[in-house]
Amino acid sequence: GSRGPLPPLLLVWALAACVARASEITFELPDNAKQCFYEEIAQGTKCTLEFQVITGGHYDVDCRLEDPDGIVLYKEMKKQYDSFTFTASRNGTYKFCFSNEFSTFTHKTVYFDFQVGEDPPLFPSENRVTALTQMESACVSIHEALKSVIDYQTHFRLREAQGRSRAEDLNTRVAYWSIGEAIILLVVSVGQVFLLKSFFSDKRTTTTRVGS
Repeated sequence: GSRGPLPPLLLVWALAACVARASEITFELPDNAKQCFYEEIAQGTKCTLEFQVITGGHYDVDCRLEDPDGIVLYKEMKKQYDSFTFTASRNGTYKFCFSNEFSTFTHKTVYFDFQVGEDPPLFPSENRVTALTQMESACVSIHEALKSVIDYQTHFRLREAQGRSRAEDLNTRVAYWSIGEAIILLVVSVGQVFLLKSFFSDKRTTTTRVGS
């Protein structure tokens, strides 16, 4: 049977999902590999692509964005992070790719956020000519502040993951260096023992011959 009309808050959320959408993904990009993603976009829609390399090598990657006709809208080589905003010139499937083909043995971890469309107004009358009420203005301010908080949290998490990766890499290098130093010290110590043993053995032999 009929369930009746949607609650106001749920209705606003449903409209927001129709107007704006975002893809936020973190993925592994192996060495000598290329990964592409596709998004269906309507003409006139404003989009933003933001990416950052979290781990691997020099933390760089190639990025390329094409429209449905294959025209390159954005292309950067060996970038650690960047952001690009554009407005779709026509309807169709847009493709953006990340390439690690220049790396022969280092895989990367890449994060990207692809936003399609703009957030709808909180209130149907937000774009009206008359001024918002004090309560509406406060809600809009809180909404914008929460969006900023979410962005800051995302960037802090990425920086924390990148810092942890660098610390683990440095710790691994220090461990290997310490093991190498220990092996060299052991080899030198054993070599000195055999050298001294050989020296005293030769000296004892010489003394015995002189005494005879």
